[in-house]
Amino acid sequence: MARLNSETMPLIFVNLLQSTGTKGGMETYARELYREIGRLNTGFDFVGYGSRELMTSDLSWFPGEVIDSGISGENRFSWAYGELFRVSQAAKRAGADLIHGPSMFGPLQSRIPVVISIHDLLYFSHPELMPTKLFTEPVKWMEKRGAANATRLITISEYSAAAIRTYLKFPVDHIDMIPLAGRTPPTSQLPSTTRATNLFLAIGQRSPYKNFETVLRAWALMAHADRPRLVITGSHGDDPLIPLVDSLGLADSVELKSWVPTEELHELFATATALIDSTLATGFSLPTLEAMMIGLPVILADTEIFREVGADAADYFIAGDPVDLSRAVRTLRADPMRQSELAALGLTRSRHFSWNRVATETMASFDLALAEGKRA
Repeated sequence: MARLNSETMPLIFVNLLQSTGTKGGMETYARELYREIGRLNTGFDFVGYGSRELMTSDLSWFPGEVIDSGISGENRFSWAYGELFRVSQAAKRAGADLIHGPSMFGPLQSRIPVVISIHDLLYFSHPELMPTKLFTEPVKWMEKRGAANATRLITISEYSAAAIRTYLKFPVDHIDMIPLAGRTPPTSQLPSTTRATNLFLAIGQRSPYKNFETVLRAWALMAHADRPRLVITGSHGDDPLIPLVDSLGLADSVELKSWVPTEELHELFATATALIDSTLATGFSLPTLEAMMIGLPVILADTEIFREVGADAADYFIAGDPVDLSRAVRTLRADPMRQSELAALGLTRSRHFSWNRVATETMASFDLALAEGKRA
């Protein structure tokens, strides 16, 4: 497709107010997407609009200047004002041709096209699982208003695309489904590291939808002598799982960790027996994909989105059922041949996903939005 401006490259204004170091998958998406974009000859220029927290971190992954907004992405009120009003104002000052919101939200109004990446619509589909009920309606309103002003929406799974059609009533032909990829390249062979036979891993922030309670209760159902070690990473501050671990008598077999450094997480992925993801609602599953990419078997809650990501390369248990999860863990632990089979299937499955594809298809979405202009 021919560029709109033949003499100068279109300027993409990237809203990074959500990037603060605590937002998990959405920050991974923005960082890995724009790191890969920086490797490509895109025909675009880029300028970022960073949160106050982001500006204190390494920004070498972004392929352009990042403007300090002075806005805290951790202060919900100043952040919301920034999303709704400041982003469009700053984009205008920068002379941008298009705004990209990689983390769910967009400006209330803008004079130029807007593309928003919608990862999920959990505040619509699963409000009971959201960590802060007070913000449910405001977040839903912001997501609706952002979409109403957007020219195109990018989403990361068929599951989330269906939610966008249902809850936002967005035109189907203006939704671009671009699945995610993992943070490390797929390997051509299984890692040489010997995996533990009794170390299971679960990761993620302590939001209710992550459903770590099911994992802990599954561990409590196992006989003490046969209970494998469980490591759960991803807590910020005081871990709310501590009282449940203590009440179930699991302190000697369950280790709760905070948000661990990348190197430590890689080590856990390289040596664990399997990864467990008990999440009840999500728009994708980066941990699943990243586990598969290095031959780490996965045990997943049997949900629509996990079937979409994991296909036949995972073992499944009834979502929210600790009895069935306990069965799945004990069965896989006792079957080294199945562990090897899942490792090989995961490697094959992971090769369907790449950041090069994410970046290339995202650029195509920007091209379409620039050609279409503002959506009426």
